[in-house]
Amino acid sequence: MGKEKEKSETRIIMDDDEFNKSIEPILPKKKIAADPDRDPKDINSHLKVNFEDVIAEPDTTHSFDKVWICSNAVFELAKFLLYRLLTTILAIPLSFVAGILFAVLSSIHIWYACFILFELSSLASLLKPVFHCVNLLAVVLSLLM
Repeated sequence: MGKEKEKSETRIIMDDDEFNKSIEPILPKKKIAADPDRDPKDINSHLKVNFEDVIAEPDTTHSFDKVWICSNAVFELAKFLLYRLLTTILAIPLSFVAGILFAVLSSIHIWYACFILFELSSLASLLKPVFHCVNLLAVVLSLLM
């Protein structure tokens, strides 16, 4: 699928006098920090789309190698640029809306749902003796009948 079949060999022949065998590099290498893993829990593993996953040719027919390589390059470039453009335009407003939604849901849960459950449990503890008396009354009435 568009892979070049030719193999080329490249050799560099140098004399021992020209070759510097020192282990120390001439310029100090800068330490490049590794990119942080933005998906450590692998939540979006289904979104890792490659060119071959989207565009494929059957084994019986193939386009020219240059067409395959150019279409791969255009696909990767369009995916990269469109993702960057959409995240630039939409990321900040969507995170603002998600923050508001999370704040509202948290407020409702803390001040209404938990409060109502606490009040119901307090009411149940207050009404427990009443329910106990009603239960005893029901047992006594069932024995009398």
